Amino acid sequence: MNQARNSTIGMAKLGQGARLILEWLAWAAYAIAPLVLRIALAVPFFRSGLTKWDGFLSLSPAAVFLFEEEFKLHIFGGVYDFPAPDTMALFDSVAEIVLPILLVVGLATRFSALGLLIMTGVIQLVVPDGWANFHLPWAAMAIALIAIGPGRLSLDHLIGVVRRTWTPGGSA
Repeated sequence: MNQARNSTIGMAKLGQGARLILEWLAWAAYAIAPLVLRIALAVPFFRSGLTKWDGFLSLSPAAVFLFEEEFKLHIFGGVYDFPAPDTMALFDSVAEIVLPILLVVGLATRFSALGLLIMTGVIQLVVPDGWANFHLPWAAMAIALIAIGPGRLSLDHLIGVVRRTWTPGGSA
């Protein structure tokens, strides 16, 4: 009888230990997952953005050429040129640098993720065959960041803490 009772107590302690480990893992993942998502989404866009510049504030002629000649929109079975390709090239090139930087530091995270989600949608219209390998994971990461936010390891979180601390009626 005593042995069965000791066995039951041992199993309960083992269960408590496992539960504590799982709670710690969840806490750690909750802190780290948004940061990893932000970096994973930022890297391909930032790397693409770097190829579109010849120097500081000097857009590469190749970037404009891509939007004038190479990139075409595939919509409803037709193939169409980009409207205002020089403006689109500039907008895209700036967004591919600025939005990933904002994501990595966690500033305006949801808006940055939304911008990259919209860009992913446009890229899908340009390269329809890339959906399964590239566009779907990018879209999933962007939607996840929009849903869960920047996480604790972000400037957005830090700004929120400071704002709550320094506003009248905030907890100090």
